[in-house]
Amino acid sequence: MEKYDIIHFEALGDEAAHLEAESIAAMRRGDLPASHRFLIVPDNVQQFLERCPDAVWPDIVTVKTHSVLPVEFSGGMRRSVITRSAGYDHLEHLSDRLNIASLREYCVNAVAQTAIKFLYAAAGKLNHYTANAVSFERKKSESFMELGAHKTLTVFGVGRIGKRICELAAANGLTVQGVDIRHAELGELYAGAVAFVSKEQALANSDIMVNAMNLTKSEHSRFYNVDYFARDYLSGAKKGLIFINVTRGEIAPESTLLELYNSGVIAGVGLDVFSRESEFAEYLKGGDAADVDLRAGLALVKMAVSCSGNIYVQPHQGFNSDLAARSKAVEAIRHVAVWYKRDRKGFDEQLPYYE
Repeated sequence: MEKYDIIHFEALGDEAAHLEAESIAAMRRGDLPASHRFLIVPDNVQQFLERCPDAVWPDIVTVKTHSVLPVEFSGGMRRSVITRSAGYDHLEHLSDRLNIASLREYCVNAVAQTAIKFLYAAAGKLNHYTANAVSFERKKSESFMELGAHKTLTVFGVGRIGKRICELAAANGLTVQGVDIRHAELGELYAGAVAFVSKEQALANSDIMVNAMNLTKSEHSRFYNVDYFARDYLSGAKKGLIFINVTRGEIAPESTLLELYNSGVIAGVGLDVFSRESEFAEYLKGGDAADVDLRAGLALVKMAVSCSGNIYVQPHQGFNSDLAARSKAVEAIRHVAVWYKRDRKGFDEQLPYYE
């Protein structure tokens, strides 16, 4: 197989077209060399290697979350990889061997608006009112949560996405606060625009919780947050809590959310993400699973689809707005241009972002 300067894996539909267009435009501007040769494929790395076992590895690739980089790429010389997602937990274990960059800008508004979409659905008991519309029942409608300053919304993880969620929530009249281990640094960066509280304070006064944290799986990191919203913590929340998760499922176990919803602690749930999504997708298609979170996730999906509970789900669509699809390609190619400017030795911003 011929050698390319870069291979873009897992590029589908509009994203593939945008990657091609942005690459050509960058070459014309001189941001990329005129000789830059790129390959765009829909396969993840594993599928590609099955198809092309004699593939010659370039010094840089872009991937998404379903690609597993082989030893021959991550070993030996220090190569570079761009993950075309906001999250990077699927690659962080390789940060001592690879230059790794993620897309930290493209999906900010799309994901923040997804959180607000879930907020209005859960607070307004959309499923309940939709069911009542069938018979035009007006006398037995339950009260919904009216949003305003008397309700407190807490964003957990106040990076770019979390900050935008704070702004949109405040624009809807809510009292807004944030929880972030970097609160001192972010408080200065945001010039006091976000009121930071402790995790314990948030538990005591939150009417709505929104998870916007990047997943960190490394147990040695102070940012480790697998099962952050564990049962022992979340069961102490105010009764009637609305819980929204728009980043990664592993941070908030579905079994905990289902249990607390059934017990009345949680009154509404909005999920754009699920734990171990590849496994969960197969389970939804008729597979088997002993894992309690996969089973609970299925129960939540069934409640949402049947409109039998105040539960709202979607298959990780927060990154897929019309603007986000193009922005993803723009930001990815911008990283490639920086990589060239740095003599192919890395990126201006790369893992670890926080230490």
